[in-house]
Amino acid sequence: MRSTRALLPLLLVVFAAACSSSETSRGSTTGSGGASPGSTTGSGGASPNSTTGSGEGASGGAGSAEGAGGAGGMVEGPGTDTTVTPFDKTPFYFTSDDDRRVVDAPASFPSTGTYERITLHLSLECPPGGCDSWARLASLGLVTAKDPAGDTVIELMRFFTPYRVGASWDLDVTDLRPLLAGEVTLRAFIDTTVGPGSPYGDGWLLHASFDMKGGVPAKIPVAVIPVWSPRRVVYGDPARPIAGAAPPADIPLPAGASSFALRSFITGHGQGNADNCAEFCEREHTLTVGAVPHAERIWRDDCATTAAPGQQGTYRYPRAGWCPGADVRPWTIEFTADVAGTGAAKVAYDVAGYENTCRPDSPSCDGCTLGAGCAYDGGTHTEPGYELSTVLIGYR
Repeated sequence: MRSTRALLPLLLVVFAAACSSSETSRGSTTGSGGASPGSTTGSGGASPNSTTGSGEGASGGAGSAEGAGGAGGMVEGPGTDTTVTPFDKTPFYFTSDDDRRVVDAPASFPSTGTYERITLHLSLECPPGGCDSWARLASLGLVTAKDPAGDTVIELMRFFTPYRVGASWDLDVTDLRPLLAGEVTLRAFIDTTVGPGSPYGDGWLLHASFDMKGGVPAKIPVAVIPVWSPRRVVYGDPARPIAGAAPPADIPLPAGASSFALRSFITGHGQGNADNCAEFCEREHTLTVGAVPHAERIWRDDCATTAAPGQQGTYRYPRAGWCPGADVRPWTIEFTADVAGTGAAKVAYDVAGYENTCRPDSPSCDGCTLGAGCAYDGGTHTEPGYELSTVLIGYR
């Protein structure tokens, strides 16, 4: 796995980040890589959270929600069936003089009306020179704030490209309706390092559309608030604790909501380390709301049957929350009871204890796998970590 660091209906509620931080790491492509969708990409690439090719991704601080989220009462009746298509065979590629790994597109969603179901259809096709030969980290997000230091993006979907074949997926995004309203900017990201003329393929053609069926959902979402924008969390380095990259947040509960959930994307990356973390090691992750922990093992052992068929490469191997040629499944936690009688949600993230003894500054270099030495070489050995993003959803 390539490890690069850099990845309204009626009202808009803005939650200011108390501070921002960023970090960059580099690596070379080894077949299943990716840069954080919330940070700068390697090889001088543009971040999906940045408007320039070398800008740093923005991350939020402790004690606050990040960026801007959608909020609205949605008191009107069912909306009209509609389809919104921001990307239609849009090319993604990278060459020395043309970087199209990050592409923004305007989209116009119905401003009013409730929707029984909103389905995001996303597919990849091969350009004339063929699809990229490697599996790449990719995402689709919504830009909620522009800033020269790094835009704020809420991740709607995360996926991984297959090895040199096309793929398609459907994801239920009904709960994100407060974001998908009015005039918005969507941002797609594919961490490819190939383009026209490369012997490894021309890149990808992306199609993304939102199929909106008018009606009343079981629970009407009224607010989507970012907790942690997409960011890389280093794993196993005592000098860089988890809470430093994903500080605990204290989020006021949105007005008009009576129930609440957290929706997270978490995937593990980095190989050659002790226990071959974090791409190939199974670990328990915990989201704590108030004093109540919610634990989940972030692991996919069904890649052989759920990933796009017809691939080459190692797509069948189990991985930490992802498969080449598959969409990433959101981890959703209902936490209404945890905040009963309070006006805010205190949210913290952690991962099972681990020290990577196969790292450049380790007091004793041992435990390396895949024949790696302790230096990060960007190929056989890349730093272990997790790509994390989380939003809080309030329902009426």
